[in-house]
Amino acid sequence: MNIVVLDGYTANPGDLSWAPLEKYGSVTVYDRTPYELIGERAGDAEIIVTNKVELDEPAIARLPNLKHIAVLATGYNIIDIETAHKRAILVTNAPGYATESVAQATFALVLELTNRVGVHNDTVKRGAWSAQPDASFTLTPLMQLAGRTFGIIGLGAIGRAAARIARALGMQVVAHSRSPITQKGITSLDLHSLCAQSDIVSLHCPLTEHTANIINETTLSLMKTGALLINTSRGRLVDESALVPALNAGAIAGAGLDVLASEPPPVNHPLFSAKNCIITPHCAWATRESRKRLIEITGRNIRQYRASKNDPAQPIEHRVI
Repeated sequence: MNIVVLDGYTANPGDLSWAPLEKYGSVTVYDRTPYELIGERAGDAEIIVTNKVELDEPAIARLPNLKHIAVLATGYNIIDIETAHKRAILVTNAPGYATESVAQATFALVLELTNRVGVHNDTVKRGAWSAQPDASFTLTPLMQLAGRTFGIIGLGAIGRAAARIARALGMQVVAHSRSPITQKGITSLDLHSLCAQSDIVSLHCPLTEHTANIINETTLSLMKTGALLINTSRGRLVDESALVPALNAGAIAGAGLDVLASEPPPVNHPLFSAKNCIITPHCAWATRESRKRLIEITGRNIRQYRASKNDPAQPIEHRVI
């Protein structure tokens, strides 16, 4: 089978192997593919692997041999699913590959906002501690997490992993989810109550028409002035035009964001100069362990696609419906 990876660099910048794919056919890997080169590079491909390169109806129309789109990610909003179904093209994704890594990154942001390790380290190395008359000092108020309330919006696998960490740190955990919450030690709340009661609001829901801008002027106004917002999910869950003034006015105490509505962002993005806002470049998922699992899951999806060619009843674990 002819397999083309359109944008392999973020998943594998050179420290991993593509062997989980190569065992099933001829694999051509491009680090990045501009939209206009999709047809030229993948016109003969039976399988296309894509992370962020959009495959809409015009792009799919230029791919006559395409039978399987393997999304090298959990989210598949970059694929025109309706067109793929009309063409009988299988679409698969890779859920669950980064659960623990994203939960870990969530608390990396939380701990930086509450303990300000980076800020204190920088100040110490500039000589501020050496110049102090006292044995210790702090630059900002430090927050103890034990006894605080951690609010989770979206209690999927990552949300549940974040809940486990929060409880291990002695926090009360509340959650708002579209599915019934049955996990012990997690209190179910409606969205507005969660925003009002939480000391930290952490987003772990997918981006849909119902969740876009779920954090907006209204929900921000309900949050405590000492509360923190964490987003390691999707940038467009947050109305950034409402978050910037909320941070600058002190309506909430801070934000830790791994994702933004536009990626990569413009150099003059308003959140870059917003008060107490920490931003990382959509890398919560990108531990080596997670990237390795991502490639392995994609390889299994290709294996199941190949098996289904001989047996249409063959189950495909990560088929996008």
